[in-house]
Amino acid sequence: MDSLRHHFLIAMPHLQGDIFTGSLTYICEHNEEGALGLIINKPLPVKLSEILLELDVYPSVESETMPVLAGGPVSTNQGFILHNDPDFISNSLRTGPGTFLTTSKDMLVSLAEHRGPNKFLVTLGYAGWDAGQLEDELSNNVWLTCPAHSDILFDLDLEQRLSAATRTLGIDPEQLSSETGHA
Repeated sequence: MDSLRHHFLIAMPHLQGDIFTGSLTYICEHNEEGALGLIINKPLPVKLSEILLELDVYPSVESETMPVLAGGPVSTNQGFILHNDPDFISNSLRTGPGTFLTTSKDMLVSLAEHRGPNKFLVTLGYAGWDAGQLEDELSNNVWLTCPAHSDILFDLDLEQRLSAATRTLGIDPEQLSSETGHA
């Protein structure tokens, strides 16, 4: 099995009716036991400042506009922070070159105090797949995959991320069909 760690999953147009519709998912871990990813283009109706206040952390002005993303349908009350700062590696899992994942409250405090990473995103929940489940979905044309790019993760507006990832494959997102099949 080839690992899809540090790859994007691009939801195919026929995937309708749930949180994955129109989603771009970043794969943080993928091995023989399964996969864990974060949806990176679906904002929740909550801002980071609200999460910080719930945790008794004084929010910064910037956090008042920072979106929190719907990371996936699993553990939707747990926060995940994807970031680019190797100084926080002790509390973080390396997910790819220059990309790390943490669930540490200390990271939220650091962000509120402007001591955290300069590039990050916060999600509530994650996407998880049991052993072989993601591979089955890939064989059924549920997803396209491509290597992850940090500029798509951290620099692009949420609504631009899915089409930018699709374009890295040389595909115009408007040309994707909702019809499925096997060649």
